[in-house]
Amino acid sequence: MEQVTIERLGHQGDGIAPGPVFVPGTLPGEVVEGEIEKGVMAAPRILTPSDQRVKAPCRHAKSCGGCQLQHAHDDFVADWKVDVVRHALSAHALEAPFRPIATSSPQSRRRAAFSARRTKKGALAGFHMKGSDVIVSVPDCLLVDPKLAAALPLVEALAVLGSSRKGELSVLVTVSLKGLDVAVSGGKPLDAQLQSDLADLAREHNVARVAWGDEVALTRRPPVQRMGRAEVVPPPGAFLQATPEGEAALLAGVREAVRGARHVVDLFAGCGTFALPLAEDMRVHAVEGDKGMTAALDKGWRMAEGLKHVTHEARDLFRNPLLPEDLERFDAAVIDPPRAGAEAQVAELARAGIPRIAFVSCNPVTFARDAAALDAAGYVMDWLQVVDQFRWSTHVELVAAFRLQRA
Repeated sequence: MEQVTIERLGHQGDGIAPGPVFVPGTLPGEVVEGEIEKGVMAAPRILTPSDQRVKAPCRHAKSCGGCQLQHAHDDFVADWKVDVVRHALSAHALEAPFRPIATSSPQSRRRAAFSARRTKKGALAGFHMKGSDVIVSVPDCLLVDPKLAAALPLVEALAVLGSSRKGELSVLVTVSLKGLDVAVSGGKPLDAQLQSDLADLAREHNVARVAWGDEVALTRRPPVQRMGRAEVVPPPGAFLQATPEGEAALLAGVREAVRGARHVVDLFAGCGTFALPLAEDMRVHAVEGDKGMTAALDKGWRMAEGLKHVTHEARDLFRNPLLPEDLERFDAAVIDPPRAGAEAQVAELARAGIPRIAFVSCNPVTFARDAAALDAAGYVMDWLQVVDQFRWSTHVELVAAFRLQRA
């Protein structure tokens, strides 16, 4: 047995002691004891607890792998997430005025990817145990919308119907305005009998739509998501912000950053999370790599009332970013790239000299890299806000406002 003192938390939420030794479930300042194997103390005994340690609010916290930080006080987690962004910026010698963090409420996650597997007595659905492929049932999960927690029997029934005895289903369930939107992957091929069984199950559980693999198996009602004044039906499995509160915080930041613009380009626009609300006040050109999402955005715009003109373009912005000649007609830009960031597109934004940029990111490291490119091109970061949609996890999101200061 060895004793170590935790110095800090790593990006995955594990405590880090000198060595380094990685110790899950610990906090800075704690003295812990346990066996160390390959630099990991997998089962620590806490000798000196931190004053920031709390009793995990969820009874599944010790087994479920969905949360990493339920043992820490909410204020500690908020400060830690802000510091993660500060440290990422400091690696590029950048600073920014930070606004207070916006943290989503418990039980507000509107989508969840459940795992499900058949058993001898039926099926088991939930999330994976930490560091394992074992599934843990989470009937009273404190993260997800209660409608999602109540869908676990549905997910188990899907596994009974459509998985092999040894296979595992991944079932993405999303709360929509018209009922649950379900997308299943890893199941057996969709045939007439399975489609009929899915229809019966959908009626029993009041499901709006079921997608099976690459096919839409049935649509009882369009699974509508509201985006500003528009109602949008995303393609199965399409990206959505995790919580309504988080989306509202990001949108408020984006609106402020581009306020007064007349024509804005929305890069990595998805189904219109920002483009459609912004169209209440300005013309928008939405660019997204997925044609299904741009089609959903366009239909949502056409069916809505009172919006300014919205154009759209399906384009791979990693391989084919918009160039300065494409961008010269816009007086503001919104960019919300995936975790890899948008190095190529940001380079073209910097060359184009668009006056204002609203930057949304889910990865502080790639955001800091891209922010450094904008800084070198003469942009100033007026403010930054961390938005925590993934409560009790290590995931960090943010929105920031950039303004071109160069003459």
